[in-house]
Amino acid sequence: MTWASKHGSTADIAYAVGGVLREHGAHVELCPIEDANTRMDGIFDAYVIGSAVYAGHWMKQAKEFVHQHRAKLMPAPVWLFSSGPLGHPPQPADATIDVADLFANTAPHEHKIFGGKLDKTQLSLPEKAIAAALHAPYGDFRDWDDIRGWAESIANVLQPKEIHA
Repeated sequence: MTWASKHGSTADIAYAVGGVLREHGAHVELCPIEDANTRMDGIFDAYVIGSAVYAGHWMKQAKEFVHQHRAKLMPAPVWLFSSGPLGHPPQPADATIDVADLFANTAPHEHKIFGGKLDKTQLSLPEKAIAAALHAPYGDFRDWDDIRGWAESIANVLQPKEIHA
């Protein structure tokens, strides 16, 4: 499992998904996207890839990872997740702008969108200005029951295979 996370919210989701998969007996390797390229020389049974979403786009390094490893990802079981919509209900609820390209490079079982987290104390001054201009609500909008349920659905498909990446 690999992810791109700027402030840690998406990483938290990845660790939660990995924990559920482990509870179901899967061997899971958790690796931030910036370190994942060095682990792709192994053979993995499945991949779970996530990214924080900013202005409707996956983070650059996550998109690059998917493009670079397309040949390994296309024939493998892949699940994608995006983290970023804010509010109750999270907005925007639409898929990321990059979703068509991500599907073309991974042929995933599913792409799931999870609410994000916006913590004022973690933002730089320019990020605070953007959040204020967009009237972005501060808070944690991740639905942990939804995240756990999604991870369990992956585990049900993969049992008893191993998950890496």
